[in-house]
Amino acid sequence: QVQLVESGGGLVQAGGSLRLSCATSGTIFSINVMAWYRQAPGKQRELVAVITSGGSTKYADSVKGRFTISRDNAKNTVCLQMNSLKPEDTAVYYCNAEGKGRNYFTPFTSWGQGTQVTVSS
Repeated sequence: QVQLVESGGGLVQAGGSLRLSCATSGTIFSINVMAWYRQAPGKQRELVAVITSGGSTKYADSVKGRFTISRDNAKNTVCLQMNSLKPEDTAVYYCNAEGKGRNYFTPFTSWGQGTQVTVSS
């Protein structure tokens, strides 16, 4: 199976920055789209940012101008640079990837275990 592992979370003061990374492992033919989601306590999981294999990106309105998603296609990794962090950014952040596994005819969707981001006021 394809596994994703997030890293880079932690505690930061409001206005600070964190960089999240997501590493992939397993048999991967290609990754078409990678994304970051987050889920705050008592709230629904929300999509934060998406990046396609071609480099197209989309962001939630709440993070536009502050967060930047990027990927290294050769390494099959994705990062989320988070600047000007706010307390409302506090959540568990999850990496998601969709693509093809062992071959073109074997799609996959994989989730990481999540990494905690806590922003203090």
